[in-house]
Formats: sequence, structure tokens, C-alpha cells
Amino acid sequence: MSRGPIYLKSVNGGNLSIGENVFFNHNCSITCADEIKIGNHCMFANNLVIVDHDHEVGESGVTGTLISKPVVIEDRVWCGANVTIVKGVHIGAGDVIAASAVVTKDVPKRAVVAGVPRKVIH
Repeated sequence: MSRGPIYLKSVNGGNLSIGENVFFNHNCSITCADEIKIGNHCMFANNLVIVDHDHEVGESGVTGTLISKPVVIEDRVWCGANVTIVKGVHIGAGDVIAASAVVTKDVPKRAVVAGVPRKVIH
């Protein structure tokens, strides 16, 4: 379910799976080159970004080579507004990701995280 536009893109045949009863607020963006799995009963506030890849940068700028790692978001995760989740991250069940957090490392189950980069605060 969504309230407003969301952007979903598969690059090079990436596999995106979204569980049941998942809510996206407006302007969420998910770009998948490898694999992104989102569990059941998750809620994502506006302007969320999930990306499972980045790219090499050479002397002439961005190259076409993607560096990808799967992203897993387990059940009952709640992400506040403007959260960014990058490649290779595993977010545990029942987590709360505070607004504007940048998640660059795994998050244990039932944690509350905030900050840039993310820190477990509870």
C-alpha cells in the first residue's frame, strides 16, 4: 500500500520482494541490482531510499560497473522519514529506524537506531 508516488527500479535483473501489509508513504525510492527483501508488516515514511548497490568511480567519472550486495529487512520494521539504507545491510525484525538515519551496517532485532551513520540507541 502507498500514499503517493513511489519509485521501484530493477537494474540488471535485480530481485525485489515485498511482503504482505507493507506501507510506503510518498516519494520512497527502491533501486535493486542484486536482491532486496522486505518482510511483512513494515512501515516506511516519506522519502525513504533503499539501494543494494553503488558504482565504481574512475578518472573519467562514474563507470558502468556496479558493486552489489543484498539488503534484507525483516518483519515489523518501521523507518521514519528520510531514511537511507545501503547495500549489504540486514535489518532485524521489530526494529525502529529514526528519521534521517543512514543505515550502513546490520541492525540487531528489536533495536532503535538513529544518526548518520546509524547508532543503536535502545
